[in-house]
Amino acid sequence: MGLSARAYHRVLELARTIADLAASDAIEAPHVAEGIQYRRVAMG
Repeated sequence: MGLSARAYHRVLELARTIADLAASDAIEAPHVAEGIQYRRVAMG
């Protein structure tokens, strides 16, 4: 996906939060996908 290490880490942190809100013990693919959706993309 071309993410920097910093962006990758931030997506994983967000996915962990989403998993916590879903009462899931593990980070699953839907959590990561939702985290990527919330990631800001700098355009221009």
